[in-house]
Amino acid sequence: MIRSFFFNILYIVWTILLSTGLVLLLPLPRRYMVEGKRLWTGGIVFIARWVAGIRHEVRGLENLPKGPVILAVKHQSAWDTLFFDSILPDAVYVLKKELLSIPFVGWHMRKTEMIALDRSAGVKSMHLLLAKAQATLDAGRQIVIFPEGTRTAPGASVRYMPGLAMLAAAVDAPVVPVALNSGLFWARKAFLKRPGTIIVEFLPPMPRGMERRAFLNELQSRIEDKTRALESEGRKQFSSQ
Repeated sequence: MIRSFFFNILYIVWTILLSTGLVLLLPLPRRYMVEGKRLWTGGIVFIARWVAGIRHEVRGLENLPKGPVILAVKHQSAWDTLFFDSILPDAVYVLKKELLSIPFVGWHMRKTEMIALDRSAGVKSMHLLLAKAQATLDAGRQIVIFPEGTRTAPGASVRYMPGLAMLAAAVDAPVVPVALNSGLFWARKAFLKRPGTIIVEFLPPMPRGMERRAFLNELQSRIEDKTRALESEGRKQFSSQ
């Protein structure tokens, strides 16, 4: 309880300080804001480690190609939206359009060219996603997408969004599945944080040229199977505390 209290206070203070300070970078070229974003996310991961006791272990980095890539990531926690800046040089997240309306933070997201989806726009939104994703990859950047479209609790899963299969078929970039167990330690909408080690595992890239439905089924199977194994491993930490 005490660790969680101080973590949440520092999280808010760090976010306010950085989001207001980074306004000064808005007129500058994009790369400056990218470094500012990495400073913000890295700071929160640092605070989580040293205040809340949430460490992390990365596995399977040999499966992560250099250059443009699409990461299809299991989504259990807000931590998932922060961590990948420490691994990728220029991570671009696919996110809800509504987030761009948040003062300060939304401005920074626009400047760093995050890919915003308007879910109410239907097919038009999918066309925009494909165009923005191709431009992002052509620029040598990396895309992070959460195929569930929302955070899910450990042990839970929802049907993966078909748009990811369309994206994979339309662009020339490897798709790397990523499993994790972050929700065990930093749960969705939970004040309390549990100390322990989050495990993030990069799996081998998906085969090219698969039929869309088969691709999505195989992707979901790989991520969910590995996630269950990581959750089982993570829960053993609680019994040893």
